[in-house]
Amino acid sequence: MAVVMAVVLFFLRRHYPPHIHGLGHWAAVPVIWLVSSVLYGGRGSLPVFLSVIVANTLLMFGAVTYYLGCRLFFGFQARWRYWATATLLLALVFAWFVYCTPSYAMRLVWLTAAMIGFYVTTLVFLLRHGGKRLPVRMVELVLGLQIGALSIRLVTTLLGDRATDLLEPSLTQTLYVAAYVFTVLMLSLGAVLMASDRLATELQHLATHDPLTHTLNRRALLQHCAQELARSQRSGRGPALLMLDLDNFKQINDTHGHQHGDAVLEHFARTTQALLRRQDRLGRYGGEEFTLLLPETSAADAQTVALRIHAALASGHPLDCQLSIGLTAWLGPHDTLDAMLARADGALYQAKGQGRNQTCTA
Repeated sequence: MAVVMAVVLFFLRRHYPPHIHGLGHWAAVPVIWLVSSVLYGGRGSLPVFLSVIVANTLLMFGAVTYYLGCRLFFGFQARWRYWATATLLLALVFAWFVYCTPSYAMRLVWLTAAMIGFYVTTLVFLLRHGGKRLPVRMVELVLGLQIGALSIRLVTTLLGDRATDLLEPSLTQTLYVAAYVFTVLMLSLGAVLMASDRLATELQHLATHDPLTHTLNRRALLQHCAQELARSQRSGRGPALLMLDLDNFKQINDTHGHQHGDAVLEHFARTTQALLRRQDRLGRYGGEEFTLLLPETSAADAQTVALRIHAALASGHPLDCQLSIGLTAWLGPHDTLDAMLARADGALYQAKGQGRNQTCTA
């Protein structure tokens, strides 16, 4: 299972976009744990250094690598030096209880406590930064179950239920090994699902958003408008619709170049979005023309929003621009999206004809 999951994660790393980080770390984890398991299974035939010290160190190193993969995946630095130092110090502890004061029970206590610490660190990180997507929740559940299994193992060991060897056929040892196998599979599967979910989310965003301004594209915006009008039929409270067109934008491109024009569009979108409510929707209708959907908003309130947009784009920023706005509000259950778009577009042309840099209402 470890080899299969490692191969899957390796191919995800090769073929997924390079900005999805952490896949290489996650691909290494099942391989590290596989090597550790083989060394554990070689007790009695392999040197103690390999079957105990190296095996325990690799087990901890796999947990650390998974945590660092999560950090990279969610945009944080890995901090390898700190965690590698902690793992090496724990390896020295195991060496002490192998060569200086031989004690399987003490090795068991230290290893179990260290693994609990690593898993708790990963769980806390995901709870703080992982969001609420289902794959992340699944990984959190697996980590919680493994922490529970390790805690039971630690408590029973401290209370005197101590086996003499890892492979001793006791109930506690059997439950621990079973939980370990389950964790190896499910954490690797969780990594695959988190990466796939991230890719699906990004593809959905690309399909519905303009790549330059990160506002909705025309198709997604019209879909939101249609949904809002359908909701208005039930609630009786309709939206306002604004058509916004940057004035003299061709002249900006011709004078300063298209890169400067793109920067102006980005600045406009960013400035306008900052003025809106969470439920408002701004979309790029085409070129330098944008559409703004304001749910449950009257013409008077929409006029206030338009004035705020004009003021925000006249603050003295080097990328500020002037714009004309055509505004219309929902007229009742008989009103349609095509009719609202036509009225807003007519009001926009009226604003252009009256000298630009103003708002007209239809």
